[in-house]
Amino acid sequence: MQTKTLRILGTRGVPAAHGGFETFAEYLARYLVGRGWRVIVYCQDDGEGPVFEDRWEGIERIRIPVAAEGPKGTIVFDWKATAHAAGFSDLCLTLGYNTAVFCTLLRLKGIRNVINMDGIEWRRQKWGTAAKLWFWANDWAGCWLGNHLVADNPGIFDHLATRVSKRKITTIPYGADKLSEMPDTPVLERGLAPGKYWTLIARAEPENSILEIVRAFSRRRRGVKLAILGRYEPERNAYHRAVQQAASDEVVFLGAIYDPAVVKSLRFHATGYLHGHQVGGTNPSLVEAMGAGNAIIAHGNKFNRWVVGPDARFFSDEESCAAAIDEVFDDQEALGAMREKIIERYDETLTWEKVLAQYERLLLDWLR
Repeated sequence: MQTKTLRILGTRGVPAAHGGFETFAEYLARYLVGRGWRVIVYCQDDGEGPVFEDRWEGIERIRIPVAAEGPKGTIVFDWKATAHAAGFSDLCLTLGYNTAVFCTLLRLKGIRNVINMDGIEWRRQKWGTAAKLWFWANDWAGCWLGNHLVADNPGIFDHLATRVSKRKITTIPYGADKLSEMPDTPVLERGLAPGKYWTLIARAEPENSILEIVRAFSRRRRGVKLAILGRYEPERNAYHRAVQQAASDEVVFLGAIYDPAVVKSLRFHATGYLHGHQVGGTNPSLVEAMGAGNAIIAHGNKFNRWVVGPDARFFSDEESCAAAIDEVFDDQEALGAMREKIIERYDETLTWEKVLAQYERLLLDWLR
């Protein structure tokens, strides 16, 4: 019997240490290996040297050293990974479309390639004109060059359906662990009391509504804290400086935390989560908050509304954010009911078990 083989491109590799796609790649690879697949993941290493191979948790890793840093390094890595994968006939799963033009090589070789099209990157405020044009062009390229596309949210499906046939798109959301018990030591070490704080976990960028949330939260005494995770450099970044200047003494900036166990503890012992992302599909941070049983106050765009369901509270600006915070914080009964409904929504749709099983079914179709 032929071995079921998959090559995963588009991430910095496994184990996950950088972001949502890396976490997804790790979970999917381990899941498939446990179900008899051969899985090869392309991994970006810092520095120079030849490409080499090793194994981790039963997953084969193609490790590609890249001397360049930042976006340039990512582009170099993606090209080398795609060129390497083009030397084989195995099914590929490409995570993200930021360098989708390189998938021309796979298409020319007749190699089947499923592309997860991620969010609408070219709409993000943080990019300049040249970067937006690059992402826009690669968004189109991914639609044309992929044999099949994955949308992580119905809103992304609708976007892709303006470019390709709906038959070419499958909607599969992102997943997250369900947290049932986590140590409170990381919480206490950071001066927080379990059940007496909310979290906000996001890159410090205007499109994530952080300034609006901090201003809304800081309008009056809350009796709870807002713990913000992320890197802030107020001496170099005017937006970071504005956020910190708007914060009351009940807002705590914890810095960038990359230890998954610490982040999970902070999520689990929080009462709720404030989510301001305005652009994108199914955001991993939002799903992870749901898996932790948090109450949710989120920006009310169509992406977030689909993910969290109708029982969260939503806002569109500073005023409506302040109103939602006032309502939720002053009604403990409603807060408890919201948390129960959000867990139900998570259990129905967003568990890793359900998400990964959907991916395997899709990949099996393309193996055939």
